[in-house]
Amino acid sequence: MHDSNESQHSSEPTQEFLTFTLGSEEYAIDILRVQEIRGYDQVTAIANSPAFIKGVINLRGAIVPIIDLRIKFNLPVVTYDQFTVVIILNVMKRIIGVVVDSVSDVIALAHGAIKPPPEFGSTFNTEYLMGLATVEARMLILVDIERLMSSGEMALLNETND
Repeated sequence: MHDSNESQHSSEPTQEFLTFTLGSEEYAIDILRVQEIRGYDQVTAIANSPAFIKGVINLRGAIVPIIDLRIKFNLPVVTYDQFTVVIILNVMKRIIGVVVDSVSDVIALAHGAIKPPPEFGSTFNTEYLMGLATVEARMLILVDIERLMSSGEMALLNETND
């Protein structure tokens, strides 16, 4: 006789996510968008750019914009320390870096474990959220990083794809 719990887990499709922290919250993004994880280095500021764009770095000859997700998500500003990292993403054939407080781990979530984000009406925009998931005692906020980076207010992806 097979353990029904075991067969249930193996048959349900899963998706892997990289988890990271911003303040006291834990977020997750699709691992397939992650190219690499680097320590935070000084960036070159760009004049007249939005506050959430920290600047750019030269990554092996490619100029990569660096986005501070704390600022983008209207979270309190934190001082960068030894745990602060930049997640280098490949989104819609464009390389972008996002600054986060720390990276936690990679987890596999069954599609059934992902719940839709709650509706907050017009007070809070949830269009960049894939959903929420609970792993052990942790609540993860799943970010649709492709939708976020291609949004009109970010203006990062649509200008160079032609």
